[in-house]
Amino acid sequence: MRNSLVFVVAIFFFIALPVTQKFCLWAQEPGGHQPAASEPMDMAGMNMDMSQADWLPSAHVSSGTGWQPAAIVPHVWMKTFHGWDLMAHGVVFIDYNQQGGPRGAGKAESVNWAMLMQQHALAGGTILFREMLSAESLTAPHPGFPELFQTGETYHGQPLVDHQHPHNVFSELALDYTHSINDQISWLFYGAAAGEPALGPVAYVHRASVDELPMAPLSHHLQDSTHISFGVLTTGFVISRMKVEASAFNGREPDERRYAIEFAPLDSWSARLSIAPSRNWTAQYSYGRLEHPEALEAGSQLRQTASVEYVRPLGRKLNGSWATSLIWGRVHKVIDDHNLNGYVLESTLNFRVKNYAFTRLELVDKDELFPENPLAPSYRIGAYTFGGARDLVQSRLWQLALGADLTVYSKPASLNSFYGADPVSFQIFLRVRPGLSHHQH
Repeated sequence: MRNSLVFVVAIFFFIALPVTQKFCLWAQEPGGHQPAASEPMDMAGMNMDMSQADWLPSAHVSSGTGWQPAAIVPHVWMKTFHGWDLMAHGVVFIDYNQQGGPRGAGKAESVNWAMLMQQHALAGGTILFREMLSAESLTAPHPGFPELFQTGETYHGQPLVDHQHPHNVFSELALDYTHSINDQISWLFYGAAAGEPALGPVAYVHRASVDELPMAPLSHHLQDSTHISFGVLTTGFVISRMKVEASAFNGREPDERRYAIEFAPLDSWSARLSIAPSRNWTAQYSYGRLEHPEALEAGSQLRQTASVEYVRPLGRKLNGSWATSLIWGRVHKVIDDHNLNGYVLESTLNFRVKNYAFTRLELVDKDELFPENPLAPSYRIGAYTFGGARDLVQSRLWQLALGADLTVYSKPASLNSFYGADPVSFQIFLRVRPGLSHHQH
């Protein structure tokens, strides 16, 4: 029944494409000029970011208040309407996911999200409203997306193991206000009913280095799981090419009611230092305390993360771009005084316009693979993913790609009886998203 629902939703998205195209045509600049796919879009009517330095990261391609390099060329639809800058972007993956070994499974599924943004000048600054939505509660198979060695959150009151949970219907409902104090200093405020505190790198669903890979990192819950927090207040300053910020937030993981907004006291906190030395680089270090984040696990967590992101547009010969991230995250579980570490290197190369090659290499500590045994040790798991995709349709309005990836693993020999000696997993997918905007802020 659930697999049938995946395909019903997939059909819905394809039926909706003509409607989406009409919206995109409305969103173009007047005059009816239709440039080729490789021709930059004329965004002269757009107000957003025009006063910013070209190295300053844009809030339109990130999550929460995180920074990605300004060199990113986003896949986004834009329109200026009565003084408002309106934007929409997102992605739909429709895939077959086969996880190998005795604990693996093969499922049809859809990973998907959409983001709407509305920006306007206000009181000498800029206010940005952002709404991120997902239909994964309908398009994920029970009990979630199969993924060997993945842990985090629950299903029917039991810990999820070897599955990635679907994202909430309301993954972000936030406002972001920035006010320039002088040429070098700006003040920022971010408030969200559902949003992301200043903790961790930009969430994996938004990172340019992993645009073509629908699978979540195994280290997601050690690095950027707070990208859906129900109640966030953040403030800070951008000082030249550096940003310092702090957050108070609800550190509890979302429960199984994926459609609900679960308010709770803002009893957790974090702080983050970010830098953007050029339009190609960003880096961050963050630290925070999460009070009782896990529904079935007592105690609080201390989390620290560090990351570097690099984006480089390629010349006319290769005609594409290269995006890479290196990320570390550590969770210290206060109740039993032990650490879990996660390391990720991920990279996507877009070349000759329509082609993509990508990889994710990670090492992560897992202590929840056997929840029935509270004394089970922590295991160091390696997951090494390699894949590629090619756009079958690439226009100014939208892109449709066919892709595939393969994952192999390293693990302690003691896990062979549960996972097999050499499990191998793969995915085959279609990916739909907006065309490149070519807007340079």
